[in-house]
Amino acid sequence: MSELPQTPAASGFAMPAEWEPHSACLMSWPSRRELWGKELAAAKGDYTTVARAIAAFEPLIMVCNPEDAADVRDRCGTGVEPLPTPIDDSWIRDNGPTFVRNGAGEVGAVNFEFNAWGERWHPFENDNSVPRVVAQHLGMRIFDAPLVMEGGAFFTDGEGTLITTEQCLLDPNRNPTLSREQIEGALCDYLGVTTVIWLPYGHSTDVGPAGTDGHIDGVLQYVAPGHVLVEATSDATDAEFARSRANLGVLSSSADAAGRPLEISILDPGPSSDHSYSNFYLANGGVIVPIVGSPQDSQALELIAKLYPDREVVGVPGKTLAFGGGGPHCVTQQIPASLRQ
Repeated sequence: MSELPQTPAASGFAMPAEWEPHSACLMSWPSRRELWGKELAAAKGDYTTVARAIAAFEPLIMVCNPEDAADVRDRCGTGVEPLPTPIDDSWIRDNGPTFVRNGAGEVGAVNFEFNAWGERWHPFENDNSVPRVVAQHLGMRIFDAPLVMEGGAFFTDGEGTLITTEQCLLDPNRNPTLSREQIEGALCDYLGVTTVIWLPYGHSTDVGPAGTDGHIDGVLQYVAPGHVLVEATSDATDAEFARSRANLGVLSSSADAAGRPLEISILDPGPSSDHSYSNFYLANGGVIVPIVGSPQDSQALELIAKLYPDREVVGVPGKTLAFGGGGPHCVTQQIPASLRQ
């Protein structure tokens, strides 16, 4: 009888919280012309802006098609290292590795299966190979997870709690043969968590060709252990009103892995759109927040600055990223620092 593969949890690994120190950040360069269309040039410009903003706080590795490596160097500057390898798309939060760490400080990579958000886009085979390429580049151990999942579908607090949405992880276009209990078990095994909180919904517009079926990073962000930021409109006529109230109902009645009730901060995003202020990236000492030139920008930036008083809040263009289906959190993946550094 062959031995079962060793899981991260069984090996003493767990995913650190995103606010913990990073050794670097991963991004991938815009490449799918069928997605971006006439916005491809704008996407490259805004990815450059995001990369430069992050590189002011921490090193950045830009995964890119080999023919784009010179363009990445020219646009992004010396703080950004190109990593040439064939790719299909540019949403590394979803197709890239998820990083875990053990008590000795060793960082490993988890390779979830990627099927382009329920096979919305083809091809996706190159993107599905990115975790192994990155792990080899970084000299890391890799754990292959028997689960189709994207990094934008969950948040963890680094203390045993994971938050996700039923809308996404229970969609049959991901893992049709797995039950909710089996999916939850895989999350615990491969991310080192013990408590999973299931919210009903992601954003209502998170469907269609550029959608992800309700990723959590379109409606929520972890602030600290026991504390979440939730986007919830105050307009009862808004399509998001009932959905956000259902999410708030679950959060207000949930306890995390430490038994704490959750503190909830609410961000009212204003008129409904596919843009999410909570889709921000926590860099070492910084918060990279998408803004769109609306009156709500200043209110969102002010609230986020209050929630992260020890970090510099940097606004970056969000319209083109939202057109493509995401924001700064979707186009990044943090590499946690080793405890030995």
